[in-house]
Amino acid sequence: MDQKIIDTHIHVWNFDKAEYDWLKNDTSILRRTYNIEEIEAERKASGITAGILVQATNNAEDTDWMLEVANKTPWIKGVAGWLPLQDPQATERLLQDVYLKNNYYKGVRHLIHDEPNANWLLQDTVIGSLKILAKNNLPFDVVGILPAHIETVLKVADKIPDLKMVFDHLNQPPIATKEKFGRWGRLMKEAAANKKFYAKISGLATATKNFAGWSAEDLKPYIEFVLEQFGDDRCFCGSDWPVSLLAGSYTKTWDAYKQVLHSILNNAEQENVFYNNAVNFYSL
Repeated sequence: MDQKIIDTHIHVWNFDKAEYDWLKNDTSILRRTYNIEEIEAERKASGITAGILVQATNNAEDTDWMLEVANKTPWIKGVAGWLPLQDPQATERLLQDVYLKNNYYKGVRHLIHDEPNANWLLQDTVIGSLKILAKNNLPFDVVGILPAHIETVLKVADKIPDLKMVFDHLNQPPIATKEKFGRWGRLMKEAAANKKFYAKISGLATATKNFAGWSAEDLKPYIEFVLEQFGDDRCFCGSDWPVSLLAGSYTKTWDAYKQVLHSILNNAEQENVFYNNAVNFYSL
């Protein structure tokens, strides 16, 4: 079967273009510029036909760089950028004057997992900005790592019923402890009852905390769980490159996701998870 596959979670960062605060004290392989051209051979080998660039830092320079990269990279179909959500007026102005005029601007994200308060999204100003996203049919990527982050976005959903949201990296399932499925599972099940929530199967190899020794079988129970809860019409996949390189190559990440999904989904369901759902969520 000739499958179309969208990688919905790719980062590019360039130290000449933007500031990346979280990388300033990083001593890993991540502390360098990563350009989209670096994955070209592996992208083709993995059969990835389209991609979404996702913000890597809370500033406009990062977003502008991603839009520039998207414009010159034919297989990149969209960008999930950043907005100053604590300032609704600035958010509205940037959207109307700049980003809504750009065909690649498809969604928004903020590094909420780096904010000291897990309730960061519930500030009145931020809620005001998120309402502007909903009004413009722009979805929000939730990069949560704690059960408290899921609790927060459940409250956001109550306040803004029209806002589409996706849990990046499945909001850090307890793969490392092999728990099935605990508080994470209970909250994800609650979120799945709301049709505006989607689940992004991404970043799972690094979530194992076993960078050298993980396998597709380690990921399978958690992928099966979210598919059972959210259905094959509200899940899609992303590599989380280059963060994923901490736990192996781009090809290894995709081989694992494909192995699991081929084993539990029929052809039509695979088309949804690999392609159709991302098209719908990001309005590609």
